[in-house]
Amino acid sequence: MALHKTQTLFIYNSISKKKEKFSPINKGAVGMYVCGPTVYSNVHMGNCRTFLSFDLVFRYLKHLDYKVRYVRNITDAGHLENDGESGEDPIAKKAKLENIEPMEVVQKYTVDFHQTMAKFNALPPSIEPTATGHIIEQIEIIEQIIKQGYAYQVNGSVYFDVTTFNKDHHYGKLSGRNLEDMISNTRALAGQSEKKNPQDFALWKKAEPGHIMRWASPWSEGFPGWHLECTAMSTKYLGQQFDIHGGGMDLKFPHHECEIAQSEAIHKKSPVNYWMHANMLTLNGKKMAKSTGNNILPAELFSGNNTVLSKSFSPGVAKFFMYQAQYRSILDFSNDALIASEKGYNKLMDAYKSIGEISHSERSSIDITTWRQSCYDAMNDDFNSPILIAQLFEAVKHINTLKEAKASITKEDLQVLQKTMHGFIFDVLGLTDETSMEAGNDDKLSGAIELLIELRNQARNNKDFATSDKIRDDLQQVGIQLKDGKEGTSFSLS
Repeated sequence: MALHKTQTLFIYNSISKKKEKFSPINKGAVGMYVCGPTVYSNVHMGNCRTFLSFDLVFRYLKHLDYKVRYVRNITDAGHLENDGESGEDPIAKKAKLENIEPMEVVQKYTVDFHQTMAKFNALPPSIEPTATGHIIEQIEIIEQIIKQGYAYQVNGSVYFDVTTFNKDHHYGKLSGRNLEDMISNTRALAGQSEKKNPQDFALWKKAEPGHIMRWASPWSEGFPGWHLECTAMSTKYLGQQFDIHGGGMDLKFPHHECEIAQSEAIHKKSPVNYWMHANMLTLNGKKMAKSTGNNILPAELFSGNNTVLSKSFSPGVAKFFMYQAQYRSILDFSNDALIASEKGYNKLMDAYKSIGEISHSERSSIDITTWRQSCYDAMNDDFNSPILIAQLFEAVKHINTLKEAKASITKEDLQVLQKTMHGFIFDVLGLTDETSMEAGNDDKLSGAIELLIELRNQARNNKDFATSDKIRDDLQQVGIQLKDGKEGTSFSLS
């Protein structure tokens, strides 16, 4: 029997602002769309947290034996900054800075995104469509919205008429905003642009003479609005109405609000049954921002080459740390918290590996069935990963008492314990065992690196800095990072 038939999952729905029993549109199948990255720079840790939150959702739905179609887009079209309405196109801006084609920028940072998510052992989505690959679909949607009377053309651009739409629908239902309040707060801006109202948003923008990325359309040579691409790709691959739409909390308004409006304008029904939003990541108690320097990239985290942490941390430890907070909570990234997570991660992996050392008995003094269900109860409660991890550490306690012969377990219960631990650690949380290397080469590699560190230290003492730098640089070339500290030189594998 499929696991989802024996488990009852509840999801916090951002639109109703309460937990709701999950009931997919099609029995045994789930359609899920998540807003992907805009590929003009290296993916940062805040982005990673969002994508890892939905990797957990994807993994657990699959674990429950649902057939899941997970669609996550790549934004590679020439949108503007400031919610796609004004400013520069960030992709074209980066292309000018690096003196390369916009699609070279897209390719470079798409590859970076994929490589980073692979290091975190995130599963790839079922479909990963691009905005530029769906220009025709976006033009068709604009034509339908115009036909329904919810859009207007000005000087080759097309805008969604929020005021007209709001007469028949509720614009603001997801974010809890009231259109009348929004209008009164922005009345001073009226007449400063070609839009009828400041709340109206672009469906198609006519390209200025210097705008690089542009396509032909019935209205002008230009580019689609930012909100339009997700409506086009989600409905193309998941239908006019689908189960789950996810993204970062910052996308709730205006992006997701506009998605709802676009779909309701043409399909006359709400496009999504369950809206899910992952919260942000802070660093040392402050919002992550490149402009302030309070920021860290995944590569800097893995290599230890940064000014905010005392050492490097592996992708598995970072991922384990992020799952120690529920996806809807703000999570603070700090050195002390990561060090504590690393200890916990190692403890969990060591306990799992030692299950094979346990001898079974004729009776069990531990209620494994109840413990197993407690793991499912945690995940069934809106994917509550910190409670799941707490339950896994309850199992660590059981494993330790069993190893010390202070408790007993039957062969059948021991198998359930091992299978459940494996399922939640590796299949659901998607962790990997980084505490030992394949083929038993961990000690040999560590010994070889320590020898090179010793030779480098000798070179530095002899003021032979050319040899010292060569050892460091050559090791870095093969993914081994050296970090000099007060207590000597340490190394990490990236």
